[in-house]
Amino acid sequence: MTDPVELSGAGLTIPALSDIAEGREVKLSAQGRASMQRTRDVLMSAIAEGRPMYGITTGLGPRVVERLSPDAQVRMSVNTVRGRAHAVGRALPVPVVRAAMAVRINGLLTGASGADPALADLLAGCLNAGLTPVIGETGSIGAADLMWGGMMGLALLGEGEMDTPSGRLPSARALEAVGLRPYNPGPREGLAMVSHSATVAGIAAMGLARFVVAFETLQTAAAMSLEGFRGNLTPFDPDVLAKRPQPGQDVAAEGILRRLEGSLLRMPGNARRVQDPLSMRNIPQIHGAVLAAQDFAREAVETEINGASDNPVVLAERDEILSAGGYLTPHLSIALTTLNQAILHAASAQVARMAKTLMPRFTDLPVGLASADVDSAGIAPATKTSEALFSEIVQLAQPSPVYPSGAADGVEDVVTHSAIPAKALHDICERLELLSAMELMIGCQAVELRALDTVAPKIATAMATVRKTVPPVTVDRSLSADIESLADIVRIGAFA
Repeated sequence: MTDPVELSGAGLTIPALSDIAEGREVKLSAQGRASMQRTRDVLMSAIAEGRPMYGITTGLGPRVVERLSPDAQVRMSVNTVRGRAHAVGRALPVPVVRAAMAVRINGLLTGASGADPALADLLAGCLNAGLTPVIGETGSIGAADLMWGGMMGLALLGEGEMDTPSGRLPSARALEAVGLRPYNPGPREGLAMVSHSATVAGIAAMGLARFVVAFETLQTAAAMSLEGFRGNLTPFDPDVLAKRPQPGQDVAAEGILRRLEGSLLRMPGNARRVQDPLSMRNIPQIHGAVLAAQDFAREAVETEINGASDNPVVLAERDEILSAGGYLTPHLSIALTTLNQAILHAASAQVARMAKTLMPRFTDLPVGLASADVDSAGIAPATKTSEALFSEIVQLAQPSPVYPSGAADGVEDVVTHSAIPAKALHDICERLELLSAMELMIGCQAVELRALDTVAPKIATAMATVRKTVPPVTVDRSLSADIESLADIVRIGAFA
């Protein structure tokens, strides 16, 4: 059995978070729990002293100017959760919510929230028992995931719903069934349960993990297209690329050349043309830009999953509780939007490559890679599907709106809507996986029609994987099931 992932408040990687999302258990580091206990003690002492602290001894949002009585401080924790559990729409996928729970535990273990270690213990207990709060997909505006946090918190109170290994249940029943008790939050803990960016961080991390696999498949599909097209590889030459250094392009080019190792294309004089269409020739520049955007997004995501997105922040070493702004996610929103836009460029080139491979004036192969029969269209009509998928990517990749908000009586007047590009990344990946499945089908057919004496071994292996799922197109048939089936194995990394 795989050991649990230890959460400590730092050092959480996207692969480890992906494992947790898919069911791996967690454990809390002793150091992290100690940090929580230390800041909880500082917080409770400050409350006893009557210090003014946002959301602890004062009201929230526009009610920050109002002081709370000791009784109200306790009541407000539950009210804070109930009063913000307003996310709507279909439920976020269980793996995404599990990732969000793990991110929230990691943030709590920094000690910044001043919450009791018991809150992190309960979240970990739910993860390990397979209990996942039901959270509607819409509600965050990117200034803390308050509505998402409210839904997560409500389930921990025993008042919402949870998905369990045996189905969806009222939270109280789900907790009782595994020997856990609903949480009874003390001062400040309601705010700790709702005011954080853990959910959007979890969505973004899972989207980025999915894209890493999708990009490697895109590289394989592009290399197969080059083998079938008999493309010119001089634009991939490291010395050529060094004349105009661009982030990521050398890595992208090396990845293509590695896949084509052993191909006759690696030897001078075997390309059919002196210069190919841009969708073939400019793979290093386009895919390199995608890799640069991926690095930008990874930096933003890793910051989010290992940081404290709380307000206020407890600084035990200074014995202070300070107002903070770590819940706002402009860096994440900008980085994810950049990645989505970069993928758009790659998808555009991919659709163009497929179209060129199906045109005899560019390939000297049959139109649509069809048989010699005049009544056969081959794969050509499927270009309409590829263009439809690309058009949807165009729509999904649009930047999210940014505007001055009037929320909380004008106090919360800045938004990032980071949830929009985070959720869009998942939908874009789904379409990119389908496009790559199509390019693999087309590239495989083109290579086979060439009847080459030598095919790059990695390309031959990828072609064999294609053919285990999709037979050659020798007569006209519906390709829908073929594309979907191939996309399914693309998704699990068969070509990465």
